[in-house]
Amino acid sequence: MLRSYIRLVLFAFGLMVGVQVPGFIKDYALRVDAHRQEASQALEGYRGTAGQFFTGDLNALVAHYRGSPDPVFQRDADNIERVLRRSQLFDKEWQVLQGPWYARAWHMLSAPNLELLRETFDSYTYQVALVPEAIGWALGGGLLMAWIVELLMVSLGALVGLGDNRHSARRHWS
Repeated sequence: MLRSYIRLVLFAFGLMVGVQVPGFIKDYALRVDAHRQEASQALEGYRGTAGQFFTGDLNALVAHYRGSPDPVFQRDADNIERVLRRSQLFDKEWQVLQGPWYARAWHMLSAPNLELLRETFDSYTYQVALVPEAIGWALGGGLLMAWIVELLMVSLGALVGLGDNRHSARRHWS
């Protein structure tokens, strides 16, 4: 009986963890988009200059600034290049997050931007969104949690000799 209650508690815990996954991924995607827009706005003036003098090539603008004997322009080249790299990074991250749910989940598991992941985790508030995606994640998380812990408990029990059903099996089959 205690085992059944433990199984139910573990299922409920997995359910509550699983229901958080889509909300966390959505918050991460919103954070990526906000950083992407901010980086794009920071480059807007430089894009205008590059469009006017370098047919829109920001790298040519950076090269021009680097080639200047003025140390202020050389320093600006570093700043523009840093913002340009961040903008490209956020654009790539945003593109990945536009895919199907399993691609987003795999990306979050395998290769998220650690800075944005930490920001999202620090500001994340738990939520229960009753949308099909969250319900699916919740049920999957609950079943996975209950199954893994059940498997571990049965395995450990078998290692220490608990749960040996040979006598009851013999009684039932005789």
